[in-house]
Amino acid sequence: MIDYSEFFERIAENQLIKLGPELVEVLESKFGSRVHSSFSAWLDIIESFPEISPSIIDFNQDVVTIGQPNDITQAQQEQIKQGLMNFKPWRKGPFRLFGIDIDTEWRSNMKWHRVAKVISPLKGRVVLDVGCGNGYYGWKMLGEGARFVVGIDPSWQSLTQHLALSKFIEKPDFFLLPLTLEQFPKRFPLFDTVFSMGVLYHRRSPLDHILDLASLLHKGGELVLETIVVDGEEGYSLLPSGRYAKMNNVWFLPSCATLKCWMERCGFADVKIADISTTLLEEQRATEWMSFESLEDYLDSDDRSITVEGYPAPKRAILTGIKN
Repeated sequence: MIDYSEFFERIAENQLIKLGPELVEVLESKFGSRVHSSFSAWLDIIESFPEISPSIIDFNQDVVTIGQPNDITQAQQEQIKQGLMNFKPWRKGPFRLFGIDIDTEWRSNMKWHRVAKVISPLKGRVVLDVGCGNGYYGWKMLGEGARFVVGIDPSWQSLTQHLALSKFIEKPDFFLLPLTLEQFPKRFPLFDTVFSMGVLYHRRSPLDHILDLASLLHKGGELVLETIVVDGEEGYSLLPSGRYAKMNNVWFLPSCATLKCWMERCGFADVKIADISTTLLEEQRATEWMSFESLEDYLDSDDRSITVEGYPAPKRAILTGIKN
């Protein structure tokens, strides 16, 4: 099991202390069950990285930057790059680590620009990012002034990528726990802001997902919900008969009006459809760091407005709401 003692020490300093006992039990169960077969080897790679204090840490640029090339030798840079390559595919980013440019599949900074301009200020807030991937957005949240960030994502690969970057950040205010939302304790409404970005369409019961998110927010806290939507009136939602954009785990794709209604029915006030944007090939694409199929392969080659299955191409919306 990874040593989470620093995490528990840190939450003892804020309102998340109530989560401590349950989280200890949940994490012990998670690490005591089936762990990715390569996880131990990945941790060994991270452990082999040189101990270096970066001369710069910058979460405010599009590229999350840790260190500069002259902080390390060329041999150390090559060692770290080869190590990071073992953790492919890198989905969310981009990152720059000691001059190593991690050109991820998603140019997540483009989404973050859309999100940051429509949410309540994060300064001083305790934040939860559900389905956080490797944590790119969590670092951006710190850059916006969040006091403490918890990310949850069940992917061992995402956890490994986060640990590799965190190795060079002393006493971070952001921790990633390898849990699903269903595994995360939900008895205490402790967070000021909760994010769910790119998760809802993977949930068989979208209303239960929204209710779970609401249970973690204190009264007056903000939910930031980002997901794929389709055109349509209130009440309309597309349920693909099979795959959607080659994904086999896509369930409900609601219209914006339907999604707004869902949030209101789940106890949110002042619900706003804050942004709607079509996903472009420049935002999601294959790279050296994610060399598998990407958006270009998911769309019809003759008509980019539809997926290979004939459904509307991905359009994403950001909705915000305040918990009553």
